Amino acid sequence: MGKTSSESKNKYAKKAYDDIRLQVKKGKKDLVKEYAEKQGLSLQGFIKLLIKKETDIDVWNKII
Repeated sequence: MGKTSSESKNKYAKKAYDDIRLQVKKGKKDLVKEYAEKQGLSLQGFIKLLIKKETDIDVWNKII
């Protein structure tokens, strides 16, 4: 039986990307997510933007 689309995407993501886990106190995730959405960003996009702002842009372009 063939793989589903999500299984294929997950397999690719596992090969191509590293995960970074971030823990926050209960309820704080929703606050950050709400703020990100008000900025027109996803939670992940917002976190990436913050990292990009705090690091050297040339380095960031190499790692994303």
